[in-house]
Formats: sequence, structure tokens, C-alpha cells
Amino acid sequence: MDTALFEIDGLHVSVDDGNGSPVPILRGVDLVVRPGEVHALMGPNGSGKSTLANALMGNPDYQVTSGTLRFKGEDVTEWDTDVRAKAGMFLAFQYPQEIAGVPVRSFLQQALAARKGIEDLSMLETRLAIMEWMGRLEMDPSFADRYLNEGFSGGEKKRNEILQMAILEPDLAILDETDSGLDIDALRVVAKGVREVKRSRPELGVILITHYQRILDELQPDVVHILIDGRIVESGGADLARRLEVEGYEAWQQR
Repeated sequence: MDTALFEIDGLHVSVDDGNGSPVPILRGVDLVVRPGEVHALMGPNGSGKSTLANALMGNPDYQVTSGTLRFKGEDVTEWDTDVRAKAGMFLAFQYPQEIAGVPVRSFLQQALAARKGIEDLSMLETRLAIMEWMGRLEMDPSFADRYLNEGFSGGEKKRNEILQMAILEPDLAILDETDSGLDIDALRVVAKGVREVKRSRPELGVILITHYQRILDELQPDVVHILIDGRIVESGGADLARRLEVEGYEAWQQR
């Protein structure tokens, strides 16, 4: 059996209710991602999908109360977000933030230098890589000189997230509802971008968080998981997502 790339073992996560009291959100999540696998995580609103994404990347607003996260065999449960990112973990945000005054190319140059631990990373090589990937992702090259996500459409922001994933070359990518707010054409472009990155890095493991079957038709996950009330209640192949499309979540919520 292949060595696990990423393991989630008995993960419990709470968030502050605003008054200093913890509210449990995840209630014992177990998941194993092996190199090259694509795992889709589906669930209704409030099931804990985005909480899981944030907890996996070490967002301090999400407190791991028990359980373990292991990345490439190392316990990363207590690692800071930047340490996880430098080690090869990547999160594409559901709502990418605008950063005024920071051009896309500068952001990527600095992020890549941090990821590789090279202070004097060649600006020319990075720019050439950015231009190549922008072409593959069908992005206007002028976006490299625009401020990060400022004035970008929803589809442009999501493609920019995939551009970051391509340039930073992570080993594990967590895509938090990358398909949300996209029309069918934009979704196909984003899905094509993910496939392009996977083609360049076949060992890349992906956790894809989504509400919708349509992106699964584009990306063909190896495993589909259903998350209800902070627990994975069933896992299976692509047929599980198709059942969900027909039956809805009610059948699983009653278990």
C-alpha cells in the first residue's frame, strides 16, 4: 500500500462563539490522502467543510481540541500556517482576498521564494513561469501587473488561486469551494487549470470541497466523502456523488 501523503485522525475542532465559549464543529474526522489522489468532500451548509479546510492549514481561529494531522509522515497538528505552506500544503480560498498595492507577480515571487527558502530567487525565471501558466490557465498576461485580486471577477480570482497553486508546486492542495459563484464556462476553465497542474505534478494530492456535482464531472475524484454535522458519514466512488445529486442530503442526515 502506498505511503499516505496526508492523514486526518480523529480530528475535533471548535470555534469561539464570540463570548469566549468553544462551539464544537468537527466531531471526529478521519481521512487518508495518498499521493496523486483527488478526494471530494461534500456536505450541506453548516456541516463543517470550510472549518475543516481552515483547520488543515492551521488557521488560529479554529482550535483543534483532539486528533492528529500528519503530512508526509510528520505530525503537523501544532505547526503554524506559514510552516505548513513552506512544507508543501496549499489552500485555495472560497473568497480570495484583495491586496491593494501588491501586484500578482510580486506576490508570487515572494511566496515562491518563501516556499523554496531561496531569498535571491531569479525574477526572470519566476516571471517566465508565471507567463507560461497564465497562458495555460487562459488568463490575460496583464493580470500579472495588477494588484492581487483587486477588481478581479469571481472567475478571475479563482483562476488566480489555481495560478498560485501551479507556481508554488505544493504536494497537497486543499480547494475550498473553488467552484462557488462560477458560471459553467468559468468552472470549466478552472477545472482545466486543476487538471493542468495535476498533469505537471501527478503526485499532487487534492482535497476538493464542493457543493456541486458539476465540478466532479470535470475532475473525476478518486474518493467522495459526505460530511454531515462534523463527521464523515459515508465515503465511496463517483457514484456516491451521483446518488447525492438525486437523493439530496436528507437520507444521510437521518442516520
